Amino acid sequence: MFCDVQATEPDIKVSLTRVGVTNLKKLVKITRESKRPIILLPTFEVFVDLPSSQKGIHMSRSPEVIEEVIENLVNKETYGIEELSVDIVKKLFERHEYASRAEVLMHSDYMMEEKSPITKKKSQEICKIIGRAYGIKDSEGNIVIKKMVGAEVVGITACPCAQNLLKEKAVNNLKEKGFSDEDIAKILDSVAIATHNQRGIGTIMIEVPDGYDISISTIIDIIKKSMSGEVYELLKRVDEGYVVEMAHKNPKFVEDCARAMIKQVVDEFSYLPDDTEVLVRQVNKESIHRHDAFAERYSKMGDLRAELKLNNK
Repeated sequence: MFCDVQATEPDIKVSLTRVGVTNLKKLVKITRESKRPIILLPTFEVFVDLPSSQKGIHMSRSPEVIEEVIENLVNKETYGIEELSVDIVKKLFERHEYASRAEVLMHSDYMMEEKSPITKKKSQEICKIIGRAYGIKDSEGNIVIKKMVGAEVVGITACPCAQNLLKEKAVNNLKEKGFSDEDIAKILDSVAIATHNQRGIGTIMIEVPDGYDISISTIIDIIKKSMSGEVYELLKRVDEGYVVEMAHKNPKFVEDCARAMIKQVVDEFSYLPDDTEVLVRQVNKESIHRHDAFAERYSKMGDLRAELKLNNK
């Protein structure tokens, strides 16, 4: 008879908040009613808490849980990554009976078809979709599970500050060469003023209350629209010129992108309850600095609605 080492008492009796596995990859096929199935290769992070009285969590049980849930997908007509995460959390509690908290985070590349803005050339677009679920078990064994779904999308941002500096310099140079104020206004309206660009990474995560549906496609569209412009895999010359020009005509700080996402989330998901949790994050990979710019808001939908109504009357 083998000794269950994980169930023995540890030498140092301290509880741990999260113990589990990360960087676990599994092939997932999500079937959809009247639509093509979605094939994903997501990466999982799976955790439970560990009481001070137990040495280990039986680490192999967590990958087994994911394998079991994924195998059961075959028998379901419709499924979403948030439901997949919830089912994994439920199974984690079954296999780790000592746990009072369980959590799963999954993210996967998601392929969509895109068309270049002018020539309409087709290519494949990759963004990242994210599912998260976490559960809390009380002393009586009751379990409450929350789930979130979201996406991470790459775009382009153009810096308003540097652009304004170059605009002022252009105005002064044109005045020195004898151009009138009217001519200068026409010139500036006809050309895109240079500035430095960043590759922007926008992220939105939204809680999915029971009985509600949230479209990942809508989340992806919101993130795309929040930045100075979109990026594309395939661009011909005329497309490239258009993308650069439009981005420079729509300069945005990292803060502008985050606020634009918040406004669109409130507008697009007006049907969600006020206590729905929302995470919005924007990271701009700076081109003329060694650091990156960051902006984030984590809030409840009702607080966002109230703040927007109060400050934007």
